[in-house]
Amino acid sequence: MSAQDSLYRRLLVWLLLPLLGLGALMLFQAYLGARDTADRAFDRLLEASSLAIAEQVKWQDESLWLDLAPAALEMLATDAEERVFYALYNAQGEFITGNANLPGLSASDEQSLYYDNVTWNGQHLRVGVREARLEDWSQRERFEVRVAHTREGRERLTQDLFQGSLVRVAIMALLAACTLVLTIRFALSPLTRLRRAIRERDPRTLAPLELDLPRELAELRETLNELLARMRRVRANQERFIGDASHQLRTPLAGLSARAELALRQENPSLWRDALKAMQATSASTARLAVQLLSMTRLNNPETSPELVPLDLNQVARTATLGALGACHRDGIDLGVEAPEEETLIHGVSWQLEECLVNLIDNARRYGARRITVRVLTEPPTLEVEDDGPGIPAELRLMVLRPFSAVATRAKVLVSAWPSSTASPVLTMPV
Repeated sequence: MSAQDSLYRRLLVWLLLPLLGLGALMLFQAYLGARDTADRAFDRLLEASSLAIAEQVKWQDESLWLDLAPAALEMLATDAEERVFYALYNAQGEFITGNANLPGLSASDEQSLYYDNVTWNGQHLRVGVREARLEDWSQRERFEVRVAHTREGRERLTQDLFQGSLVRVAIMALLAACTLVLTIRFALSPLTRLRRAIRERDPRTLAPLELDLPRELAELRETLNELLARMRRVRANQERFIGDASHQLRTPLAGLSARAELALRQENPSLWRDALKAMQATSASTARLAVQLLSMTRLNNPETSPELVPLDLNQVARTATLGALGACHRDGIDLGVEAPEEETLIHGVSWQLEECLVNLIDNARRYGARRITVRVLTEPPTLEVEDDGPGIPAELRLMVLRPFSAVATRAKVLVSAWPSSTASPVLTMPV
């Protein structure tokens, strides 16, 4: 059964299969019951016929003698036109009279009447053997009456009884199948209502689902509501990001436009040069801001889970320092790296750590630092950015954790990168 089959079809198949197996078992039992019933009915006829024949056995002329009445065999005759046989044997097993020399049976106990199925002259017979004795006061000779008939009548009666059972079982199976189909449809109706409710929702709304459902589907509804809540948070983050990006980019772009417009009104080339320098600085700041916005988007994307790879913190520190060296040199800031000679390995994402270090160096450069040191510690593996700036007032320190927040001063900031095999490195900012 493929994964694309409907739940309704799966339930129907897996419930109908045991039902069909049970129906087949019932039919088999019905056939066995019909056969046993037919055997018992015809065995009673064999018993009556053998008793009628035994009652006609007499002792005459120093031997057993049988005057068979026609009714003794007619009771075995049915519409199936099976063949009927009888035979009389004395105590020594010698054939006395009859229309066939029937085979004998071995009695399993002390019963006077017993039956068995035999094959005689290519015919399948049901044989009944009755052991009896003469009830004359002067003669108590033992004898044996054997009566047999072919199985046509038994098989026809078995077939008739089985067909009756077959009709009843078929009607019961049809009723059970109809009941099963209706029950499955009724049981799956809440799932259909849930599907319709989801399909009819406005794709722009992320409001939770309010629908009365059974307990099992209520858990699915709550799971969907949790997903919708996460999507609301993601959308809120996206809207906040768009707002922050538009706010942060609007000012430098407006400054670029104003500088260009002002430069176009001037005739002095030296003023043009000053305007171009200012526009270049603004463009660099805007490009840096765009990179930060893109990095924030990548970090906030729930669909993105970067693979952790082995990293050398020494190399990460040197790469980040090299990227910020030009800006620090222009501002007259002493930027350096302190790293051990041996490798300091963790599992992480290189661009995230480098971006974090570059941001910390850039913040220290902007807010009064004259000396910045990027330090790598081995126990535990740690990246540390230390500067000699004036620090952050205690009441403004929580703002450091907010995007695009700026304060008048900046203090020493410590960043620790702890190795982990299942998540991104944990970045902490102890004050």
